[in-house]
Amino acid sequence: MRELEGYWIEAGRAEVAAIAALAPVDADAFIEWFEALEHNGAGQHDPLFDWLAESATFDEMRWFLEQEVAGEAGFDDLVALTQVKLTPAQAKLELARNYWDEMGRGNIRGMHGPMLGVLVDDLELVPTIEATVWQSLALANTMAAFATTRRYAWASIGALGVIELTAPGRSAKTAAGLRRLGLTDRQRRYFDLHAVLDVKHSQDWNREVLRPILAAHPDAPRLIAEGALMRLRCGEACFAAYRAHLWGQPKRMTIAA
Repeated sequence: MRELEGYWIEAGRAEVAAIAALAPVDADAFIEWFEALEHNGAGQHDPLFDWLAESATFDEMRWFLEQEVAGEAGFDDLVALTQVKLTPAQAKLELARNYWDEMGRGNIRGMHGPMLGVLVDDLELVPTIEATVWQSLALANTMAAFATTRRYAWASIGALGVIELTAPGRSAKTAAGLRRLGLTDRQRRYFDLHAVLDVKHSQDWNREVLRPILAAHPDAPRLIAEGALMRLRCGEACFAAYRAHLWGQPKRMTIAA
């Protein structure tokens, strides 16, 4: 499985290599390039999310959430794994602060994972591999591979950073759809929180993680760019698969070999 994982990640790197090679090496220019991914990156502002906010039925929203839960790799754990032996210290400290926020700053009621768990329990979501589109599983597995394999540490930094950068808009649209369908503040809390909190997390990540790493590690820009671009492409593939299921003729989705 580790060998197959390596082939999967290296194939993804090859697909984005040409674009990643264009990323600037200067810190200011790189961060400008990185932040522009929120506007021009793969899968950004997909029409799926306006539809979720304005038109999806309860059952359609439930199916979407079940797919998302199945593909949730656990941002807190990914951050924890990525920070191992990370340098410089400024970047490691920001990952620690980010993790502490994910952990509710020591308060179980503020932990992000259990917030999503409330929605899972209340809507009786039961994610399974067999019922999940393979693109969602591929996204989760890509993030796990980045965080657990040290040669992909910079890719993990890029992928996690681009999640913080792009999640607020999608979270806000999802929260709006849940509100329209009558879900409570408590049930919407996970998405309401990330629609706001991740804006600050992204600003902090770019300033306290990307900038010091770029200054200390000349080899990092291209690899960080690869991780960000691969994460966006995985998301784009998910959104397309979701739309094909929700907007097209229902069909059985198979797991990629």
